[in-house]
Amino acid sequence: MTATRSGRMLVSAAALVVVLAGLKAAAGIVGPTALALALTVLLHPVRSRLGRRMPTWAASVVVLLGAYLLIAALTLALVVSAAQLASLVPTYASELDDLSGSVHSTVTSMGFDEPQAKAAAGALDVGRLVEALTALMGGIVSLLSSFALVLTLMLFMAFDGASTERLAAGARRHRPDLVAALESFAQGTRTYLGVSAIFGLIVAVVDTVMLWGLGVPGALVWGALAFVTNFIPNIGFVIGLVPPALVALLEGGPDLMVVVVVLYCVVNLVIQSVIQPRYVGSAVGLSTTLTFLSLVFWAWVLGPIGALLAVPMSLLVKALLIEADPDGTWREPLVSGQPGDLVEEPPPSHRG
Repeated sequence: MTATRSGRMLVSAAALVVVLAGLKAAAGIVGPTALALALTVLLHPVRSRLGRRMPTWAASVVVLLGAYLLIAALTLALVVSAAQLASLVPTYASELDDLSGSVHSTVTSMGFDEPQAKAAAGALDVGRLVEALTALMGGIVSLLSSFALVLTLMLFMAFDGASTERLAAGARRHRPDLVAALESFAQGTRTYLGVSAIFGLIVAVVDTVMLWGLGVPGALVWGALAFVTNFIPNIGFVIGLVPPALVALLEGGPDLMVVVVVLYCVVNLVIQSVIQPRYVGSAVGLSTTLTFLSLVFWAWVLGPIGALLAVPMSLLVKALLIEADPDGTWREPLVSGQPGDLVEEPPPSHRG
């Protein structure tokens, strides 16, 4: 029995390695497909309601157009943010030169060698910053190029979604646990994306007002960027912080940058890394630790899209490997208030 169990464990581990290697190699296809699936699942209830009032094809078209507008809005926010930052940096060339000289003097006074001081000061060179921003924009453009596949996949998924309920009803007679697990995945995905959108809107409004009050250029753009990055668990606020912090440094010096960083950390860290994960965890059954590990894992496997879809992808794996198995409910992650929490049983009664 021990040898058989060990052999099964080795075979399972080898299969897992093969699957992960395949997912990583096909990330350019798997990532857009997962994004299209998540958006289709998110908008499916809307399509179902519209299907009761209009022809099925018309409901699918309306939902498809709504999904396209959502993708276009998120894409526009990313592109405008990168372009705004790239256009602002060259206008602060003199400020960057002064700041570079100050960094050089400070590093030299601390006892570092001249080559190290020049390297530290050179990091603030306008040419290097513009080059880094160009590379960032190139990365965004390459990411957006996959959206063509997403739009095409959503076109087919939107019309195929009309037969989802009929197919689920037929499959429920033979695989009820699998159908229930997939329904749990769909509900969890909708809940997660809805909660992220609500908190993202709150963060975007607060950040925009805060940056506008401090006089940081492009406050509205950075607020929109904060909304988009809120869909990245745990560390999204760090990504959204870098552009406004850099602009604040160029506009008002280190003092203004420190104020922006502190306020961002107080607002965004509390909302995105403390309050929001608790709502997400209680809603989808993933603890804060599992949410962060999901981010690291799926970003490594699928790249930037994996970071955006870390929680939905983990919910899909959880549904297929745990919830679909009638004997696998004991493997459910323990989240406070979830059905899978351990309950202390009363001690056995003693009979006289």
